[in-house]
Amino acid sequence: MTFISADQRELFLPLIEGISESPPWGTFMRNLAARTYARRAFLIITLANAMPSQEPTVLHFAAPRASQEPPLDFRRITALRLHPYGSLRPERVYSLEELLDYDNPEQLDAQRTELDAMGIRYGRCLRVSAGTADAWLVLVREREDFSAAAVATLSAIAPLFTVALRAQVSRSEQILQTEMAQAALARLGVGQLALDRDGRIIAADPLSEANLPIAEDPSGRPGRRLQILPEIARQVEDACAAIAHGPPGTERIIALDRHRALFLLLRRAELSLPIPSAIPAVMGTLRVAAKTNGRSAIATIAAVHGLSQREAELALGILSGETIVEAGARLHLTTETSRNYSRRIYAKTGTRGQADLVRLLFSGLTPLA
Repeated sequence: MTFISADQRELFLPLIEGISESPPWGTFMRNLAARTYARRAFLIITLANAMPSQEPTVLHFAAPRASQEPPLDFRRITALRLHPYGSLRPERVYSLEELLDYDNPEQLDAQRTELDAMGIRYGRCLRVSAGTADAWLVLVREREDFSAAAVATLSAIAPLFTVALRAQVSRSEQILQTEMAQAALARLGVGQLALDRDGRIIAADPLSEANLPIAEDPSGRPGRRLQILPEIARQVEDACAAIAHGPPGTERIIALDRHRALFLLLRRAELSLPIPSAIPAVMGTLRVAAKTNGRSAIATIAAVHGLSQREAELALGILSGETIVEAGARLHLTTETSRNYSRRIYAKTGTRGQADLVRLLFSGLTPLA
């Protein structure tokens, strides 16, 4: 098949750009429906490692002439027991007739009756597989069958759609990794910034965005900057320049807001990123007060260190800055009982006092609970 510029503009480019759309491939599907003169369409995306309770992603599309009609009910179609989607050969275009059950006349009549009720007379189905993900693209018409050109278009985009699905799966995995890392850092109250050697912000995580005044560079150059007092802004710029050109291990602490006890640790960025990427020169780290889930923290301390509920509650009080007597009083324990508890805690955790206990708990899972 000869590809024309309209194919690139209406199908191929939207297929690539659709990887980052949410939900994906909306523009591509609308253009594909228009090019094939489909009345309605849907795209089903399933993930092999999804939870059993997780619904597949189903995206519905309709031609302008069918915009007032209800979307196709893929569950209703699935209930017809057509040829199983998972058995379809990847990248081959199937007609609706090929999916009907001709071995069971009664079932065949029921399938056709139900399809007629949904306004489906003709259809084409395409499956693409990317290992851990499958996608099924279904196009339907009511009055006449799809043309040979429409089927050829589906066949032509099949291998490209496979590559796009594989890229979308890879992108989803990267997003998941980022979300996991950011969630863990947020529990600790840690935010991070990536800066260039001039102090412009290349990237910032959600916690940094929420706690720092960040805006577009007023000079109009690409990137963003911290909107802080001029003298502090100069300190950040000077520190970034010094770190970028200094020896490994160079660090600076910038007091962004002493009233909020907000400090920024700047150090050289030593990241290994794929090319092309904007490699930052400096990484900035800030720490804000994180809210502790007391019930979860107590359960974690008890499980990890073999403590009783009461012992874990007392240990959490010590980790939070209370003395043994203060933590015990809050738990309605006498001073003597509190000290007895503390001795058992030290014995079970192998620590030699409050400071050692705090070190042990703070370096373990408790802050992440």
